[in-house]
Amino acid sequence: MAIFISRGAADTQAFGESYSKTLNGGDVVVLKGEMGAGKTVFCKGLAKGLGIKDEILSPTYAYMNDYGGKLFHFDCYRLKNGAQAEALGLTDYFYADGICVIEWAQNIAEVLPPDVKSVVIEKTGKEERRIIYE
Repeated sequence: MAIFISRGAADTQAFGESYSKTLNGGDVVVLKGEMGAGKTVFCKGLAKGLGIKDEILSPTYAYMNDYGGKLFHFDCYRLKNGAQAEALGLTDYFYADGICVIEWAQNIAEVLPPDVKSVVIEKTGKEERRIIYE
């Protein structure tokens, strides 16, 4: 585990862009943090690092946003269990060639692949964040 200290949204986004360079197609990243911690900001940077030009939006109501097959951004906040994720076809993306980033992954923990990576964003101040990653 390593730690990055973000002084604001621009730092968090830049970290996401840098972190994207450590990923390979098919990687699954569990993204943890309370609401408002900066998870979508991190994903914007990740997408930029992957060469994605689309606007990155929180997938809260869609469950998953697909950015050209390069990035699959999940929000499992409203799911009760892994069976719901399977029924929606979400788990199929875990074995595709894109990068999967999953918010609220604890709700579907029983269907996650065994070798997920983890990024935790903790609020430490109004704009400051501690990002713990592997």
